[in-house]
Amino acid sequence: MSETYSTIDFDKSADGLVPVIVQDLHTDKVLMLGYMNSEALERTKKEGTVTFFSRSKQRLWTKGETSGNFLFVNEIIADCDGDTVLIKATPAGPVCHTGADTCFGEKNSQHARIGEADFLNYLQKKVIRERKLNPTEESYTSSLFQKGINKIAQKVGEEAVEVVIEAKDDDSDLFKNEVSDLLFHLLILLEQKNIDLDEVIDVLRSRHQ
Repeated sequence: MSETYSTIDFDKSADGLVPVIVQDLHTDKVLMLGYMNSEALERTKKEGTVTFFSRSKQRLWTKGETSGNFLFVNEIIADCDGDTVLIKATPAGPVCHTGADTCFGEKNSQHARIGEADFLNYLQKKVIRERKLNPTEESYTSSLFQKGINKIAQKVGEEAVEVVIEAKDDDSDLFKNEVSDLLFHLLILLEQKNIDLDEVIDVLRSRHQ
């Protein structure tokens, strides 16, 4: 996630809120408008998904917390006066509560091409990151983070070998399970290296444009 903003002045308004415009990173469509206070911005930066301050409910709310249609943050930018925020994000589904692609009724035509990478983004930025930031003794993922980069890299290697072994057999279900294990451990490795899956996808996209 890129942060290209200076200090945002939340004191300019009496309620301590600034307007936030969310734009699709890949299509440049404006997805929605919301409001943030300083706490909402900090949570957005920490968790990598857009969190607003709800003026009607008077509390923080993460876009997608009930629908699963999160907005995965790629870049945060402030305007020249430091009192408006632009967030470039990757949507995990329709943004509007009506089911529309955007809150302005526009078709986000390239949204569908992002496809199942949405779920991989969800795994890394919500599930895996949560295990890293708030570890529990029962969590296998948390235990890997506690053991460090060497153990995580070792597990990726082990899972890659399992994929190769199963590829030589004819059991497609076992093969799919091993590939799933490999992808999951790769996401853990990316999170340990503080690299978002989106950054890897951007590299792949640049090679095939």
